[in-house]
Amino acid sequence: MRAIEFWKMNGSGNDFILIDNRDRQVRDDEMEILVKRSCRRRESVGADGVIFVIRSDQYDFAWRYFNADGGEVEMCGNGSRCVSRFAFLNGIADSKMTFETLAGPVSAEVKKRVVKVLMPAPSGLSIDMDLQHQNGWKSIDCINTGVPHVVVQVEDLLNHKVREQGRDLRYHAHFHPQGTNADFMKFIDIHQLEIRTYERGVEDETLACGTGAIACTLVAAVRGMVMSPVEVKTRGGEILTIYFDTKDSASNEFDRVWLEGNTSVVYQGRLNQEAL
Repeated sequence: MRAIEFWKMNGSGNDFILIDNRDRQVRDDEMEILVKRSCRRRESVGADGVIFVIRSDQYDFAWRYFNADGGEVEMCGNGSRCVSRFAFLNGIADSKMTFETLAGPVSAEVKKRVVKVLMPAPSGLSIDMDLQHQNGWKSIDCINTGVPHVVVQVEDLLNHKVREQGRDLRYHAHFHPQGTNADFMKFIDIHQLEIRTYERGVEDETLACGTGAIACTLVAAVRGMVMSPVEVKTRGGEILTIYFDTKDSASNEFDRVWLEGNTSVVYQGRLNQEAL
């Protein structure tokens, strides 16, 4: 494999390798192994996932997003913010853009480091799931915000066993075979939540998760706990802001859901064969 130009970026603690692959410098059959090897921390670049920017016939561009385990998934909220800024800084799209994902088109607006994205409509909402509660759980719900999430409300988020319980939920038979991401949420006030997330594909707790922040916010909204906008404090300390509209006052269906937060360009480099 050739040396490959890439950018390292992070969105609120989620870090990504981004590659402009419009000229197909990385073939489809090379992507999985490149992702697995380049995402190794200490041995290679290290990241939660890899984003390949490719051409689209309908929109400004398309992406293929892979988690660190080499599995391709439909959506990543913080990744969508990073790829939007990447596309703007590289002249691929203007500051307002729409790009193609497996979860549907995503619109975004870039304002310096802050990126706001209009996410795909959520689906699969289930409140008070029939799963046995573990220690420290107040409630358990699920929703798909581009990828599946189970949301557990807890009181002591700081000391909660996120890694252990998150892994159990990720592989729970109820979510077989695709599995799920697991979010643990603490209510602060009507416009604030704190969350921690165990991410499927990364197979560990991450410092932030955009789709997880949305999942927790929408579940909390259905429960009557929060109103838009909601500031969600992530494990890494960054704040993600969620804006949402409901279709009508009596509905648990959401119309437009926006995710907003900072992005960082960490460095640009060339991925050499020795890193793979």
